[in-house]
Amino acid sequence: MKRRSVLLGSGLALTAPLLSSTPSSASSTRLTNTAHLGFLRGSVAPPAQAGHTTYRPASPIGVLWTYAEPDADGTYRLIGGGPYDAATDTYGQGAFNSDDIARAAVVYIRHWKQTGSASSRAAAYELLRGLTYFQTLSSGYFVLWMQPDGTFNASPEPVELPDPSDSGPSYWLARAIWALGEGYAAFRSPDRAFAAFLKERLDLAIGALDLSQYGRWQIIDGVRVPAWLVVDGADASAEAVLGLAAYVSAGGTSSARRVLRQLSEGIAAMSDGSIRRWPFGAVLPWALSRSDWHAWASQMPAALARAGQVLGENRFVRPAVTDAAVFTPWLLTSGGPDNGRLPARIDRNQIAYGVDSRIQSLLAVASSTGRTGFRQLAGIVAAWYFGANAACAPAYDPATGRTVDGIAADGAVNRNAGAESTIHGLLSMLALDAHPDVLALARQGSIVARVGSATVEAESAVLAGGAAVVTPPSPWTGESQYSGDKYVRMPAGATARFTLPPATQPQLVLPVVNLQPGSAAVTRWTSSGRSLGSVRHGQVGPQGNSPAPGALLPITLTSELPPGRTDLVAAATGDEAVVDAVILEPLVSRYVIGGGGHTTTLLRSAARTPQTVPVDGPATIETYDAAGVRRSRTSGSRALVLPGGFTVVRS
Repeated sequence: MKRRSVLLGSGLALTAPLLSSTPSSASSTRLTNTAHLGFLRGSVAPPAQAGHTTYRPASPIGVLWTYAEPDADGTYRLIGGGPYDAATDTYGQGAFNSDDIARAAVVYIRHWKQTGSASSRAAAYELLRGLTYFQTLSSGYFVLWMQPDGTFNASPEPVELPDPSDSGPSYWLARAIWALGEGYAAFRSPDRAFAAFLKERLDLAIGALDLSQYGRWQIIDGVRVPAWLVVDGADASAEAVLGLAAYVSAGGTSSARRVLRQLSEGIAAMSDGSIRRWPFGAVLPWALSRSDWHAWASQMPAALARAGQVLGENRFVRPAVTDAAVFTPWLLTSGGPDNGRLPARIDRNQIAYGVDSRIQSLLAVASSTGRTGFRQLAGIVAAWYFGANAACAPAYDPATGRTVDGIAADGAVNRNAGAESTIHGLLSMLALDAHPDVLALARQGSIVARVGSATVEAESAVLAGGAAVVTPPSPWTGESQYSGDKYVRMPAGATARFTLPPATQPQLVLPVVNLQPGSAAVTRWTSSGRSLGSVRHGQVGPQGNSPAPGALLPITLTSELPPGRTDLVAAATGDEAVVDAVILEPLVSRYVIGGGGHTTTLLRSAARTPQTVPVDGPATIETYDAAGVRRSRTSGSRALVLPGGFTVVRS
């Protein structure tokens, strides 16, 4: 599971009774295989608990184990979250959680609708019954954790927010709305009685969202952001919007339509940056930080695209298009769907939740606009599952339906196959099964080359004039994180001399600095005596509701670093400046994947003018602008890349 409270990652020492999974072959040529998800499923007859009931309450409810770890013989053990107490058969957190039950229900709903599978329809039915048992009828909120015997653990260790877990809006409330919305749309014709029950619970959950702050804005380091998002998250709000859109398109209530529009307005307001300025057109996930982007739960473009279709409002589609056409090519060329860009590449682990969120978003934007370039980008992202990752190994096994729990930047593979990774791997496979053209691209499962952003740590510079490396008690500031867990303090008169990796083309230079309101500090940046620009460290607004004073942000210098230059000097004047790192961004970046005798190259431009670059030919070259509109389709060995646009080269 991913929630804001575990953004920086956590490690759990887990033990449990042994329950094994054995491989099961897929029954067809389809990629989607629900065997392992079926292994994670279970049922429980919970004891009577005040305020909790479900459809046909006399029958056991469907649940889902949270984690699965491999044994040496290839079988898997089912385990819960937190330390296991054998004497009481309980976990510090629990065995099952509503977060994963909701998303597993979405998998089975989509699989049933896509294939007609009766077993998937039955699984969706049972999981939705289980999910609704977690709902507290007096409030509409959801408990997060349940023990193996069906009793709730509303205040687990480590503590979840809110605590108790059914005391306020939450990620699991948003994901429950997602599942209930898709569930209602799926069951309203074949099972009207069950659909009516789902509608009742969905309306209760929508009422629990509490959009009383709608129309009010909060200040975060001088920037106005919406105050009505679910737990201040565009990410959480987006997953609620997916369910709301399904509900409204299936004839949902006028109040659901209103909430769909209001949440979509808030998500759209989180779009920021440009082709040369952080965060490069992304829809940011967390309203309380201008520095934080993460791939997990990054379905904001998918939600906006779907809301735009359902409501007939293009204003929601536009920021989704910018995220897809400008930010996603930058993301791919600069390292891929990382767990944390804060703003540098702090957490380079990559997981199925992040990869799937990007795929779903690109396909949703392609559907809402009819622009095929986004389908090609989706295929390039999806190649991660087939080996285009740091491990150079498949992350999904169609013979068992397992997806690995993550791949680290050094190529280490987390061979666990828990609920979240299984769920999002299957959601991706369902999408690929439905879109053969996207799958054909994804099967090029190796990374051939990547030329993109490079980060040079400030502590690697030669320091003078009183500049010093500082190791803070925690690298996490409350809204962002220092790269390398350190930063450089530069009093007035100090200098930092960087040695940069050589480059054959001009580069943007983005010092990552901690801006502080009222600071008189200025750093002046030069290379070989030539000025590249200055950073005013006080150029940030009031803290407002931000968790920390100031903002750790990349600031793009006005002039580009010429090709071949490897020296960079920062000189501080006026006051003390804090410099974390320097990000170097080539004017034309590239990401190349290959397989089956073919290669696909993605080119992304940060230049102000059209660029022509050599490519391995002969090749088919498709050039797209910054809105994802295809401007040309040619063949040859030289590719045109438009300002802020992307080009796909296939050979």
